[in-house]
Amino acid sequence: MAKPIARFHNTFRVVFTMIFGSADQAFRASRSLYGLHTKITGEVQEAVAGYEKGSRYEALQIPALLWVYATLIESAVIAYECVFPALKAEELAAYYAESKVLAGLFGLPVEALPANWGEFKAYVAQTVASRALGVSDHARIMGQRIMTGAGSWIRIPRWYRALTAEWLPPRFRYEFGMQYGNAEEASAHKAHRMLPWVYRKLPPAMRYAGPYQEAKARIGNCAPGLVARSSNQFWIGESRMPFGE
Repeated sequence: MAKPIARFHNTFRVVFTMIFGSADQAFRASRSLYGLHTKITGEVQEAVAGYEKGSRYEALQIPALLWVYATLIESAVIAYECVFPALKAEELAAYYAESKVLAGLFGLPVEALPANWGEFKAYVAQTVASRALGVSDHARIMGQRIMTGAGSWIRIPRWYRALTAEWLPPRFRYEFGMQYGNAEEASAHKAHRMLPWVYRKLPPAMRYAGPYQEAKARIGNCAPGLVARSSNQFWIGESRMPFGE
């Protein structure tokens, strides 16, 4: 709660290393994540959705891991299609098939995964509509603090908050207490018009995340440049992807 940027870095340091790191880095990141998840256990402090107060939780439970993986995979497509034309069916199929490597590094067995993109989207819709998900009072406070930039020097722009509210399923928009009236809808629509234009104007060094640039440098048998290292600092809090020799 006090260090949201550190939490952001911790998440993407592991995820980006599993995606863009070498095989050795990816496996080390996977083992590190597994070790961290073994320590995340406890009891639900309040009744929420389908869970009674005192219900046990473990980060390594398959349904929990699957949902975290699903949010990463789906939100990447939502963000991509905000600035680019919608992906074709065959592109989505290839994207999802390749994402199963990341699922394996998360600790998910292949039999726990929806077979294809269509089944994956059906799984997401069913989970959103179920009582497997809910917003506790603590989660609501946390979400509202994050969306105001509390704990960091960053102040979240109105258009960013509006897009977040727009992309949330209406049920969770309500449960998180996020505003999405006429003003927010207008702000989101303006962002949809402006972001593709802005993104096209960005130089490649700013358009692509540092870990991707570092991976390209590694494939080319050279060290990442200053721009890639600076981008890494923004995305993962370090100048190079970790978990190397």
